[in-house]
Amino acid sequence: MTATTTPPARSRLRQAVDFGALAAFMAAYAVNRFIRGLDGQEALVQATWVLVGASAIALIVGYVTEKRIAPLPALTGGFALVFGVLTLVFHDPTLLKIKITLQNTVLAATLLGSLPFRKYPFKYLLGDAFQLTEAGWRGLTLRYGLFFAAVAVVNEIVWRTQSDDAWVAFRGGLWMVSAVFGVWQVFFLMKHMIKDETPEPVSPDTGL
Repeated sequence: MTATTTPPARSRLRQAVDFGALAAFMAAYAVNRFIRGLDGQEALVQATWVLVGASAIALIVGYVTEKRIAPLPALTGGFALVFGVLTLVFHDPTLLKIKITLQNTVLAATLLGSLPFRKYPFKYLLGDAFQLTEAGWRGLTLRYGLFFAAVAVVNEIVWRTQSDDAWVAFRGGLWMVSAVFGVWQVFFLMKHMIKDETPEPVSPDTGL
């Protein structure tokens, strides 16, 4: 691992911040929905205040720990801030729901669109952390491209057909699915690594 690589402790800190932000958002929704007795739409709007604050904190923590804002957290944090503010301004939680679709569509299109040109974004983002064969970078890009595309499709189905309570529960489950998917990729990475290293799980950020 090179000197420019984010140490495992920093990676775990960033993941903890991401999980904490999601937990705070879900807790805020639960308080507004089940304790204050607000309907699902209003509870989502109120919980969005927490989302905006948590997204800003996540970006600050990322900058402090890494001395830069990495491209992927910048993208996901930017989406969260923009759509969070729009949700508050227009008082419409639909904007918060479609954020997941739009963000993951952009990620999927970027990754899958890079395959014909063999210009893999993950190679730019993770190339300092570990070295993979050409087949490794291509396979990792394809897997995550399809994963993000699947998240976008499933999110559209859930928010359009299910209740607000169900969508919030889905959002929490999505974080766990993403974490499991990231751990699963370690086995693929180890198979295609050039150097004798043990990679950290690649955690796909599907967006809060």
